[in-house]
Amino acid sequence: MSVFFGDKLRLARLLAGLSLDELGGYVASSRQFVHQLETGAKEPTSEMRNALAAALNVSPSFFSMPSTNPVREEDCHFRRLASAPRNIVAQTIARGTALEALVEALEKHVRMPQVDFPEEIRPVSSEAIERIAETARLHWGLGLEGPITSMTRVVENAGAVVVQFDDLTDRIDALSMARRRPIIVRSTAKVAGARMRFDLAHEAAHLIMHQGIVTGDSVTESEAHRFAGAFLIPRNAFAKEFPRSRRTLDWNSLFAMKLRWKVSVRAIARRALDLGLIDAAQYRTANVQLVKTGQAKAERYDDHIVVETPELLRNALTWLSKGNSLALHRLAADVGMSPSLFSRLTGENLPIIPSNVVDMTMSRSP
Repeated sequence: MSVFFGDKLRLARLLAGLSLDELGGYVASSRQFVHQLETGAKEPTSEMRNALAAALNVSPSFFSMPSTNPVREEDCHFRRLASAPRNIVAQTIARGTALEALVEALEKHVRMPQVDFPEEIRPVSSEAIERIAETARLHWGLGLEGPITSMTRVVENAGAVVVQFDDLTDRIDALSMARRRPIIVRSTAKVAGARMRFDLAHEAAHLIMHQGIVTGDSVTESEAHRFAGAFLIPRNAFAKEFPRSRRTLDWNSLFAMKLRWKVSVRAIARRALDLGLIDAAQYRTANVQLVKTGQAKAERYDDHIVVETPELLRNALTWLSKGNSLALHRLAADVGMSPSLFSRLTGENLPIIPSNVVDMTMSRSP
């Protein structure tokens, strides 16, 4: 407890979404003093350490644990990076760092899937993106002829942890973090299952094609969109099923494709344009029609496509706590997290500990 890492104070402050001034106000101190603590220019007293921990929903020991290999901005693929507020970006990176530490602690007790994303390939053309998407489907045993049952299970089976940061993603939309074990953050602002599936495929594209590259610009976003469409509906299968017409679009057939492939009609129209099955005028007409009929954000039959739920992290936590109500409390304590912070990061509440339960060392093996 004598050691104090200032970068862990900054991490906890960002996790709490507080400015230097706000944290200073909570602990009856100045902005300058909090900044000095974060930079290591000064060290807190024991009383101040406890006050900081209480204000930030961490344990005092949180500040004594060095931050190893924190998530960096260049590790993250943010949708709409240019328009994302810098404080929101910093908070999201902090949550990724904390979540990764929690997952690493969890992996000491639970065997999780091996990370198995295809080897990174930088696309050089639209044709290359089509091939990369097809190779990824074959790599994961999905074939090229039929729809994907669960996009969430595809990336989780490949070792990625899928989570929701509910109070951040309405500003950032969607993101992924290229780490030893990838992290994908879904947007809960998009309630349509088809759009969430597309977002997951989009983030998989970044993890496969854009590691070490700053994304969020029009080029990389366009590449990820092309991959997502190609991954969800391979070109040969799409060409066989897409209703062709010289003048008008067959909307009934388009919605039938939507229900079969679990992809939005807007994305289907874009896929048709990319593959040269419709021209720019027909594509514009399709988008105008969706807007006119009030389907720009919520389409017909959205409620027929199930919103997929992340399972990997929840199942790992459930396995760990089975038969041992203290296990998750010990896990949170190992990384210095309070119950409320644990819940914010994982979406799971720590179980209530019965008064007759005795603390024991976890000894189960995976």
